Amino acid sequence: MTRKTSKLNRRAFLAGTALCLSGTVAAAQMKVADLRGSIDSADLGLLPNAADDQTAQFQNAVNRAVERGRALFLPAGTYPVANLRLPSGTLIVGVPGRTRLVYQGGGGQLIRAEGVSNIGLTGITFDGANRSIGDFTEGLLHFIGVGNLALDNCEIAGSAKMGLVMDRCSGRVENCRISGAAEAGLRSNEATGLAITDNTVTDCANGGIWVHRWREGEDGTIVSGNRVERIGARYGGTGQFGNGINVFRAHGVMISNNRITDCAFSAIRSNSGSNVQIVGNSCLRSGETAIYSEFTFQGAVIANNIVDGGTTGISIANFMDGGRMAICTGNLIRNITEDGPYPPEVAGFGIGIAAEADTTLTGNIIEGAPKFGMMLGWGPYMRNIAASQNVVRECGTGIAVTVVKGAGSAVITNNIVQGSKKGSINGFRWLERATGELNNASEYSNLTVQGNQVAS
Repeated sequence: MTRKTSKLNRRAFLAGTALCLSGTVAAAQMKVADLRGSIDSADLGLLPNAADDQTAQFQNAVNRAVERGRALFLPAGTYPVANLRLPSGTLIVGVPGRTRLVYQGGGGQLIRAEGVSNIGLTGITFDGANRSIGDFTEGLLHFIGVGNLALDNCEIAGSAKMGLVMDRCSGRVENCRISGAAEAGLRSNEATGLAITDNTVTDCANGGIWVHRWREGEDGTIVSGNRVERIGARYGGTGQFGNGINVFRAHGVMISNNRITDCAFSAIRSNSGSNVQIVGNSCLRSGETAIYSEFTFQGAVIANNIVDGGTTGISIANFMDGGRMAICTGNLIRNITEDGPYPPEVAGFGIGIAAEADTTLTGNIIEGAPKFGMMLGWGPYMRNIAASQNVVRECGTGIAVTVVKGAGSAVITNNIVQGSKKGSINGFRWLERATGELNNASEYSNLTVQGNQVAS
């Protein structure tokens, strides 16, 4: 009886496995297109590994495939081309890692598409070969006003400017690898429904992933599951460049579950981005503030991130410019340093979390911030700060709160402050310590300080 049951189970298992495998194959086939209906580029006179420039042959192959409503299949090999134009309905499928389009220089860029729709590029390497790009061209691949753009399992390398530029585009960029761009790896401007997911962006000289707008407005781009590493700040400055993920004037952007390491400045910097969500990211070894929400933003959720390394862990700043309204919860911050990439300005470096207006700080753990574990307000710029149930360990001053005349209210309750070297909960006038320990802050009607556990 046992033996029969075993045979039945084995048959059921094998049948189920076959179904799973066939389903996986079917899904993969659907993802890259049904190549039985594609056109082989060789049938249109486009041959891999040709010694001469193949731009004319390649453009003809693209146009003919689109006219016939077919995908264009590129066998493995190298295709020397430049200044290709993609019409609506272009679908090009290559062999991942083995089909290479190599930019031939001479001005312009490798690929451009403008005012078209339904563009799909799969399994192709786009190699800029570090050759000069035209003066009026911003990236190796440039898409303008393209609806339903899809880049999947592609590689973009060696651009003399940006790697991938998308202006007013919708669609998705996923499972791609972008490296060696002399400026930003990927830039989107004024997206109309874009997802940037599960990509790897490395070794770019000025930025990783940029989500920008020319004017403030709703954007809604999703940036999730990406790996961003070794991003430089070739153009210098104090944080405009050198960021792993940078949001500028774009509202409603979701930044989640990314791993961002070794950026010259911030892992994530949101400048004037309202209703931004920065959730579940791992930010390691940032050269300046790891996570920023700054300037004229209204609304930010910064939750469940890990910050290990940086000059400030999280900064929610610029109330004087209208920056306000944030939830900062469940973040783990450690190994903060006072050594920054430029001479310290304003409050300086070495701070775990800094916040100014209409913000709750709850359930965070901060360890090893040499100046302040938490800095609440700056001069008169503080309003409606609630800092509760945080753990602050081994910092210079545990919690610093502004007591400058004109500052608004703050509630500091039920926190654990342990091992502070210069003070546990103190009032400051800018960077000058103005009080001893604030056990109940009765001298300051705008402050409520109670229920905190302070230990040496």
